Amino acid sequence: MSFIEAAVRPLEAGDFTAMTALPTLTLSIRSVATEADGIVSIELVDPEGRDLEPFTAGAHIDVHVVDGFVRQYSLCNDPAERRRYVIAVLNDPLSRGGSRALHQTARASGRLTVSTPRNHFKLSDTATRHLLLAGGIGVTPMMAMVAALEAKGADWRMHYCTRGPEKTAFLDRLRPLAEDGKVSFHHDGGDPSRGLDLRSTLQDYQPGTHLYYCGPTGFMAAAAQAAAHWPPEAVHFEFFAAPADRPVAPGRVNAPFQIKIASTGDVFDVPADRTIIQILRENGFAVDTSCEDGFCGTCMTKYVAGEPEHRDSVLDDDDHKDFVLICCARSKTPMLVLDL
Repeated sequence: MSFIEAAVRPLEAGDFTAMTALPTLTLSIRSVATEADGIVSIELVDPEGRDLEPFTAGAHIDVHVVDGFVRQYSLCNDPAERRRYVIAVLNDPLSRGGSRALHQTARASGRLTVSTPRNHFKLSDTATRHLLLAGGIGVTPMMAMVAALEAKGADWRMHYCTRGPEKTAFLDRLRPLAEDGKVSFHHDGGDPSRGLDLRSTLQDYQPGTHLYYCGPTGFMAAAAQAAAHWPPEAVHFEFFAAPADRPVAPGRVNAPFQIKIASTGDVFDVPADRTIIQILRENGFAVDTSCEDGFCGTCMTKYVAGEPEHRDSVLDDDDHKDFVLICCARSKTPMLVLDL
């Protein structure tokens, strides 16, 4: 994973607005299109027609929505395209307001402030075969993956699970690939038992195959269980909602610890009932967050000393050696030194 600056900075005098250290862009909305029942795609371009920052398949951008909402949306267009970003947004009545706000306010010729792309869900460079499992709106990162895999002539297959054709985004784009035997649609009418049999689909692991899955929490839990016997390095996934059944380590308790700011030497206490983010904000730091539950990566911060207790669902073992999600992590050592 490439280095990402922490979305934290000290507040200056008279500054009461949380701002991010992540680069942001103000882009024009060129089009808004209905992709399925309750799902729209939003096409974003540079107002001056310039190239945008490149991205890789599986990447997402942070979108600054109304009333301070910052939400992550996967890029679903071809990564080879340099003049546009395309996201797809489900109007989820159970969301905290970000998706509803975009459905209500995003209009062609409008503008949105977004971050540059980041990627926690990359395609493997060493896989000989790629197996993609998409549940509902979880198809969005898969669309960029499909484009990238097709471009290099890779061996791949995708299973796409929805309630029915009317709920299936990008259906027209995927039909030709389905005719070629690369995409299979699974419509369950709201009853998962009538959909894709994940257990049998993932039963036989073939060396060299890498698995990628994204979807709602129930789908994610079922896929994780079905792929439990696969080598961990061959399994890749991305949540777009907090995992409801994330396991809690037996006997885990929140112990107090201290954080130190490497650039200033300031030391702050983090009580058992507070988070690192809360303490930073109370001491004059602005912190951009979205989920505050360890699954989006917005608050990823580098640390330089101490041993974090990682509680996130997005960083892998290599990332954990250098980075921590300060919305949920704690410290196994008395002090954790943050590279701020």
